[in-house]
Amino acid sequence: MSLRLFHLCFIGVSVVLAAFCAAWATGMYRTAGDGVYLAGVAGSALAAVGLIAYGTAFQRKMRRL
Repeated sequence: MSLRLFHLCFIGVSVVLAAFCAAWATGMYRTAGDGVYLAGVAGSALAAVGLIAYGTAFQRKMRRL
């Protein structure tokens, strides 16, 4: 497994983990109604979107090399 492939796999797993955290925080917000969980949803969703953007940029950069 090349370092490039490992990096892309790690980014993919991180996106899945961020999405899972957002889903968990959504469930907790519906149950408890605490604003901290709403902030967790926003943070996790932003992290997932950022990781997707980073993974796309990384893949484009590696294709040029």
